[in-house]
Parts: sequence; structure tokens; C-alpha cells
Amino acid sequence: MVDSQYYLPNDIGVSALDCTEAFRLLSNKEKMYSHYLSRAAWYGGLAVLLQTSPESAKIFVLLQKIFRKQTPAQLEQVATTAGLSPEEYQAFLVYAAGLYANMGNYKSFGDTKFIPNLPKDKLKALVKASQAFQDQPAEMEALWDSCSCLLFSLEDRQKQLGLGDKGITTYFSGNCSLEDAELAQRFLDSKKLSAYNTRLFKREKEGKACYEVRLASAVQKDCAVEGECETSCGSFSFEDKEFTVKRGDYAPLMEKVSFYLQKAQAYAANENQRKMLEEYARSFTLGSVDAHKEGSRYWIKDKGPIVESYIGFIESYRDPFGSRGEFEGFIAVVNKAMSERFSKLVSSAEVLLPELPWPKEFEKDTFLKPDFTSLDVLTFAGSGIPAGINIPNYDDIRQSEGFKNVSLGNVLSVAYATQKEKLTFLQEEDKDLFIKWKGPSFEVQVGLHELLGHGSGKLLVQDDEGKFNFDKSKVTNPETGEPVTSWYRGSETWDSKFSTIASSYEECRAECVGLYLCLIKKVLSIFGNEGQDAEDVVYINWLSMVRAGLLGLEFYTPESKSWRQAHMQARFVILRVLLEAGEGLVGLEELTGPDGKPDAQITLDRSKIHTVGKDAIHRFLCKLQVLKATADVEGGRALYDGYSTVSEGGPHNFMRLRETVLLRKEARKMFVQANTNINGDSVELKEYEGSAAGLICSFTERFQDDAEKLEADLLDLCKKDFPCWC
Repeated sequence: MVDSQYYLPNDIGVSALDCTEAFRLLSNKEKMYSHYLSRAAWYGGLAVLLQTSPESAKIFVLLQKIFRKQTPAQLEQVATTAGLSPEEYQAFLVYAAGLYANMGNYKSFGDTKFIPNLPKDKLKALVKASQAFQDQPAEMEALWDSCSCLLFSLEDRQKQLGLGDKGITTYFSGNCSLEDAELAQRFLDSKKLSAYNTRLFKREKEGKACYEVRLASAVQKDCAVEGECETSCGSFSFEDKEFTVKRGDYAPLMEKVSFYLQKAQAYAANENQRKMLEEYARSFTLGSVDAHKEGSRYWIKDKGPIVESYIGFIESYRDPFGSRGEFEGFIAVVNKAMSERFSKLVSSAEVLLPELPWPKEFEKDTFLKPDFTSLDVLTFAGSGIPAGINIPNYDDIRQSEGFKNVSLGNVLSVAYATQKEKLTFLQEEDKDLFIKWKGPSFEVQVGLHELLGHGSGKLLVQDDEGKFNFDKSKVTNPETGEPVTSWYRGSETWDSKFSTIASSYEECRAECVGLYLCLIKKVLSIFGNEGQDAEDVVYINWLSMVRAGLLGLEFYTPESKSWRQAHMQARFVILRVLLEAGEGLVGLEELTGPDGKPDAQITLDRSKIHTVGKDAIHRFLCKLQVLKATADVEGGRALYDGYSTVSEGGPHNFMRLRETVLLRKEARKMFVQANTNINGDSVELKEYEGSAAGLICSFTERFQDDAEKLEADLLDLCKKDFPCWC
């Protein structure tokens, strides 16, 4: 029997993201703008297949070829004739839907591999019986042979994403180690190159290690081309190693992205949008992060658009080193009623920021009021869909020019709907309250997390000219009472300094800000919560966090002693901090469930949240910010790794609790998204049912215009680099 964490259950939740009303209210020009941006996002999102595993793109092409010829309903009879039971066929559909939803065969939330929950010979029989195989037997046989072993393989290294012997990653060639990643980061820093849109390939040449840094771009020439003064490409000697910077990663996909962004320009609502798209297109054409940063500056200036979007190599969660961005693109329509609440929170930010537990010297000199809107997602291309986003991730822009926050309303409304019987690890008396207030409390937490979590805190910096953004003679470390002795220098960034822990550490800081500031009555009032309702929102927000900390154990890998999901590691750390606070604030008890199997129960004393709980988060949050601000990597790692440790000893056996969590885990929901099509002068929205079959149909219809060329391009991109991991 395969461990259940490595396949998706047949009854996994699949929900359609409803955007009908939001899309209907757009003008025809806005619909055209949304359509072309969506096309750019969907084509760019396919790069995630190549960023995930060596086999993901091949499996994607195999599935596309099968389902282009026969819909899931048509294929069902073929499956029965080929000897598959209804359960086995459903398992195949769930696997296919999972691959599309995660843009690869590793879970986007948790980075664990998933394989089909049916025997390999049964799946092979179905592939061979399909119309696609009948039409092109040699091609389909070769495609099956090239990916079938890795499709089912669960060798230790292939069970999760990771660097070196800890897992699989295609951000680095298979022979790269942590030392290679650190060396490459030093090289990139020396050239003032961002790692966001790069991958690293290591080769041996005459017994010497040579490194290729590959930039994502449509252009494949390494010399300067039209539109740029000089190129960052070339060969360089660095620390006695040879580095080559080349262009052309994901070239056919980046060409499509640039093409559709240029098409969208004709429907831009204003000059900021037009220039934003121009710079984005330049970024994906030339492989320039600087152009993307310039586009992001115009994006920040585009205040309160009806159609909001962002696209590029954005989040670094899945790079094991924490510096390279996964491609994502979203297009969404503003929900005006909910956005009003968030704009009130923005207006209150300058009053709320001084409430945070660090001295004013560790806060930004001026709070640059961002846009904060609630959006209904039309398109979200990438490996998964978050509930909220705070972008751009470029430190220099965030610190001095600003950022935007978005909360994804139609994602929130379906992602966190919970059935009472599936609520684990809570007391019976907490369950009804949890179901009632989970949505409203999460709305408050997302708002605070994104705006005042990610949006707060200063980084102490000395620039290339030696100029400081703080008074060195006056700023003291509140933890030691001594003058600060460390800071960021030159091109150093938060990600480049804190690398492997940066993402999770920052999520933890933002989550703590949410817990801390939700205790303020004014904040709760902004979201329409008063009196007893407000107290219940606080209680459920804190209870959700400690429960999430326990659930987070699913995302810990004991064999490599590593965490596979930044947010869940952050929540486990917060659980540890609140357990350590003592005084009966949080209780965690192992017990036997009604089914006779191991269970656990988590409790929270609501009368102690405003005292014991607040004090614990106050102390911890101050430490997190000071260590981050002063670039104290050693201190930051010691603190964060300490709380991230999953041990068997002490008052709680977290290793045993992990087994209980795995036994009772619920699979994460998948989302079905609509497609847009141009019909004459208008744009039509096509929606699909919330099922595995609906999700599959949405993807096969999404790329039908140039399916064969696209599939050939993906296979060529795969084939070129496949030896790097074999």
C-alpha cells in the first residue's frame, strides 16, 4: 500500500471559482483587457511545469493529448473496457485534475509528490486504449515510456522537492548542492543580477565545475539586442570558477506571454497600465528583472483599477534556496463593497503601526499608503491560488516606493468553507463557533497579515556609496540595549541574506502581526465586528492559528528534518511560542478518538489571550523584526530553527503527533477556473462544473488554438535539459 500522503483521494474537494457577476459588470474594453492578460498568464503559467520536476511537462502533454481527443465522459467507456473499475477511473481523473491544478506532480502546498492511485498496468491499459494512442501509436508509446517510471516512482529523493539529496528541484541541475547555490548567489550579487528569473546548471569541464545561469526570456541571443544598451550575458571567472550567463529559458512560452501583453496594451485604461505592460513585455522578451521592476513601479501607481493584475516570476517559496521566483499571473475584478473595508484599514494604518512592539527606528520612515482591494479572481495561473497577496517582492521598491495588497474574495469564500464532521482536533463546544466565525476571522487576519504584516518594518541599509538609511550613532538594539552592529550592504536583500528561511520567517512575522493587532477593538470594528461578536472573532482567529500549527506537522519531512511549506512552518512556530508561554493559555493533549485510533485535542483559554498570549507574541514579534532589520542571519536562524524543531522529547511528542495529523488529514481543495474567448467584437466567459472532469475540460479547451505546437515546444524544452536530472 502506498502511503496516502502520496496520492489525492477520490473525494477531494473541487470547487468552481465564481466570477460571472464580476465579469458581466465589465465594459467590453475591460473584458478585452482581461482576456489578453489571461492568455499571457496561462501561457506563462506553463513554465511552472518546467520549474517543478523533470517529468511534469511530459505528463501534462500526455494528458492533454488524451483529453483533446476524448472528454472525461467519453473516455469513461474506454476505461471500463480496458478493465478499470469506476473507482480506478475516478482516481485517474483526480490525478489529472491534480496535475493541472498544481501545474506539476508535486503539491503546490507542501511540495510532496503525488502519484495516481491506481495500478500502473491499469493506467497503461487506459493510455493504450485511448483514441490519442490509436491515432498516433508510436508517438504516444514514446511519450508514455519517457515519463511512466517517474510518474509512479516514490524513491526517497523523489518524494518531495528539495536541493541535493533532500529532494527534487528543477531550479538547479541535479548535481547542485547548497554550497553551489550559495556560490551562485554570491556571483549574482557581484553582478547585481537578481535570481528571480534564473535557473542554475552545473557541468564539469576538464575536471573543473562550470556554472550556467539561465535567464527566462523569449530572446535566445546572448549579445545585446534591440531595446537594450548592454547585455548581462557572457562568461565570467568568479572565485576560481567559470560562470556563463545565458538567455532563452522557457523561450517559446515567454514569447507567448510578451505577445499577449502587447495585445492587452491596446485596451489599457490609462498610461500607467500601458507603460506597465510595455515594461513587463520587455522583461519577458529580454530576461530583464530591472524591466519587471520598472513595470512594477507603474503597477503601484495604477491606483484603484477596475481590472487588477500582476504577472512574473514572483514567489520564492518553492526554490529550496529561497531566491528564485515561480511564475504566476493573476487577473481579477475589484469587489467594491469588500474593498471599502480594506481602504478603511489602510486609512488607519498610521495609527496602528505604532502599536507594533518594536521601536520607531525599526519602522519605515513613512508609511506609503498602498491600494488594498478585495478581488474576484478571473484567472490565476501558477501552481496554486493564495487567499491574499502583498507585492511586489522587491525590497528596494517596497521600502521606498510602496506596494499593493489584494485579498482574493471568491477564493476565500470557497477555500475555507468547512464541514463540522471534518473539523479535527477541536473540542465539540468550539466547532460550531469555529464554523460560524472562521470566514470573518480569516478576513481580518488576511487584511492585517498583508497590509501591516508584510507592509511593516524597516530594513537597515548601507548603500553602495556608503550612505545609511538610519542614524548609526542613535539606533540601539532593543534586545541587547547596545548600538546595532549589522545591516544590509549594497545589493544584499532579505531573500539573498536569509535565503532558505526567508519565506517562512517573513510569513511568521506577518502572521504574528495579524494575531497582535486583531486584539485592537478599532480593527475589529472596521470589519463590522462589535461586542461579543468581536471577542468571538479574536478567539477563533487565535484558535485557528494554534490548530493550523498542529496541522502544519503534515508538511514536515522527518528524514531530511526539513519543512516543505513556508506558511505551515510559520504556524507551527507560533504554536510552539504560545505553548511555551504556559499559564494554561494553550493545551495540546493526545487521546484516542471515537474510532479507536490516535487523536489529539487543542484548547485555548480565551480569558488569557489579551494577557499571556499578547505578551508572548509581543516579545517574539519584536525579536523577529529586529533580527530581520539588522540582517542578523545567525541570530535569526538560531531563533527560527529552534522553534521549527520537531522533536520527540519534552512535554509534547511532535513526531508522534505528526503521525496522528497524517492519519486524520483532509486534502486541500482544487479550483476550476473559467476561460475567456473572443467572439466577433465581444468576449465570452465559459465556466465549468466544480469537479475533476470540469477542471480537466477547462485545461484542454484553454490551449486548443495551438495545442500541437505548444505540446511540441514543451517536449523540446523538457528534452533539452532532461539529462541534467538523470
